[in-house]
Amino acid sequence: MDLLNTLVDKGLRRELPTREEALAVLATSDDDLLEVVAAAGKVRRQWFGRRVKLNYLVNLKSGLCPEDCSYCSQRLGSKAEILKYTWLKPDEASKAAAAGVAGGAKRVCLVASGRGPTDRDVDRVSETIEAIKEQNEGVEVCACLGLLSDGQADRLRSAGADAYNHNLNTSEGTYGDITTTHTYADRVETVHQAQAAGLSACSGLIAGMGESDADLVDVVFSLRELDPDSVPVNFLIPFEGTPLAKEWNLTPQRCLRILAMVRFVCPDVEVRLAGGREVHLRSVQPLALHLVNSIFLGDYLTSEGQAGQADLDMIADAGFEVEGAGTTTLPTHRAQPGGGYGSHDGGCAPCGEAPAEAEADPREAPAARTDLVAVRRRGAGTDLAPNA
Repeated sequence: MDLLNTLVDKGLRRELPTREEALAVLATSDDDLLEVVAAAGKVRRQWFGRRVKLNYLVNLKSGLCPEDCSYCSQRLGSKAEILKYTWLKPDEASKAAAAGVAGGAKRVCLVASGRGPTDRDVDRVSETIEAIKEQNEGVEVCACLGLLSDGQADRLRSAGADAYNHNLNTSEGTYGDITTTHTYADRVETVHQAQAAGLSACSGLIAGMGESDADLVDVVFSLRELDPDSVPVNFLIPFEGTPLAKEWNLTPQRCLRILAMVRFVCPDVEVRLAGGREVHLRSVQPLALHLVNSIFLGDYLTSEGQAGQADLDMIADAGFEVEGAGTTTLPTHRAQPGGGYGSHDGGCAPCGEAPAEAEADPREAPAARTDLVAVRRRGAGTDLAPNA
């Protein structure tokens, strides 16, 4: 297929595909799916070999968020019966993080619900970061605390944070349909603050919220321009009690096409398979490892993932290996000044083009699988052992 040959060549050169090429990946047929996976897999192996980075989430503060993000079980007005608790103490969070590290996680992601942290919250998280670093040599720590105020990113960096996560989630054009209590521009500004403080930026998307192919291409092209080091790809978990509870729009094949498109647009970036993989990819999760080079181990913020050992078995059975603590995740050129995306790597001339509208997808919408959405009842904030 000429399209795939072109995309592989561009990916190996870190050159930006056109929007039409990205849309064409999403429009490929199920009959061509394995060819798409194989092509994107060549790009993945060029920059990351067969390594899989493991990440572990610790939900520092769960529920009761004042923001109205429609996809979130912790949102204002959510009726989802999730765990709700206030801030974990630093030693509690460190103990939870240690379980993930023992399971093979290289990075611990500290997440707290809310619009953004107060200065006291930053102090609290800083103490937690220091405790985790002291007890787990070599572990990376990423903070995800919402919108940052001036100076907060610098303080987190000084405390030992390696990265900061703040997702764009969806396209700028549709952002107001998903969230009204803050703006798309607010999110972009927080990522810029993290980068300016020397933190590794982590920013991704959520697929399956009813968006069009053009919306997906828009947000992934925006991420390419924003140039984070890691791009988490989440698939909507339609929690009962949230506005998007009825949005069951994804098939395993659709998820794989989305991941392939992200890999072609962001060839040398850590693409992370994040929330919703068990719900939507199900038995084809191993195929996704040919597209992504990073996953979350065990449970998520408010939902349960598959058993940590099952994740490790899946990686081994698919012929991949867990990335060790002594291995640098990103290719060498991305760690150098000017090593990210810019005019030197093919430029972003196509970014100004209006996205082509994809034809309506004739494939039938999948039946809702509410039985696959399991609310987290173990780990952080409970007396039960975590899944790692």
